[in-house]
Amino acid sequence: MKKFLVILSCALLLSSCGGFTSAEREVIFGGEGDIMSLTTISNRADSLLLRSKSQPMNRGMVATEELATLCRRMLATVQNPENEGVGIAAPQVGILRRMVAVQRFDKEGEPFEFFLNPEILAMPGEMKLGGEGCLSVPEMRGVVSRSQQIVLRYRDLDFVEHTDTVSGFTAVIFQHEIDHLDGVLYIDKMEKE
Repeated sequence: MKKFLVILSCALLLSSCGGFTSAEREVIFGGEGDIMSLTTISNRADSLLLRSKSQPMNRGMVATEELATLCRRMLATVQNPENEGVGIAAPQVGILRRMVAVQRFDKEGEPFEFFLNPEILAMPGEMKLGGEGCLSVPEMRGVVSRSQQIVLRYRDLDFVEHTDTVSGFTAVIFQHEIDHLDGVLYIDKMEKE
């Protein structure tokens, strides 16, 4: 019994500081092609997942085949010409981890970039109403009040920590995607008509 408890303790320790779980690997490598299945509010199980808080990414997840594949597939999913977006959070593809991809309209070429464990430290910008939609809330749009500037802390794909100030539409995208990591959807924040 003591040997079993030691093995179980080691397995738990490795899973907390190690890589992706076997269930996460199934999602990352599952399905046909690069475009992943989107979790949507129209599916009960998906809706429950979308309302869950995501777990942090850890150092053991970087420089892995799993992370590289997840990045490639999330990018293919958000850039799918049949259902294109400007940002995507890992929970939207069934991975409850604190990871988002955001199109940087504030940078030349408007590239997509990945952010691990992003958090908003401050929202010093003015609040402004704007239209929003979401890949996980199909065929709906709404008006949401968002800060026009944020101070963001995150880790890059090498797990190096950064702090950045982001403004305009890109700041709005970050707020929307980071909400996903806390189980919040834009429809929870929509202005009443």
